[in-house]
Amino acid sequence: MELEPYLFFDGNCEEALAFYADVFGGEVTSLHRFEGSPMESQLPPDYKTKVMHANFEAPTLRFMASDGIPGTKRSGGRISLSLGTRDVSEAEGVFKRLSEGGSVSMPFQDTFWGAKFGMLTDRYGIDWMVNCEASSS
Repeated sequence: MELEPYLFFDGNCEEALAFYADVFGGEVTSLHRFEGSPMESQLPPDYKTKVMHANFEAPTLRFMASDGIPGTKRSGGRISLSLGTRDVSEAEGVFKRLSEGGSVSMPFQDTFWGAKFGMLTDRYGIDWMVNCEASSS
């Protein structure tokens, strides 16, 4: 059994996927639109070209994504995606890129548990935690 996050966006999924591809060096491995699906007749005409389902893969992470169904309410604030590394420059770079256009709730900084850590919400409303464990020398 594997856990794979499923991210929902409000009409800008394709834009978000391009952003994550740039940040993480990944790619969209499959993308299906609402157009041509059984859902097509239930959606407004301008929503038919939106993303019904996509798979994203990068060297060390993967997730699924969708624009979701318009008007669907989702309860937020209950989950954060957590990234971990031992490479400080990688952690700092990813934190900086993900926070562009978003909001930082805890700056990336040294912590009492011996790591560097920060929390943010990116420009697409996804909550992230970035943790960089001190390398053992």
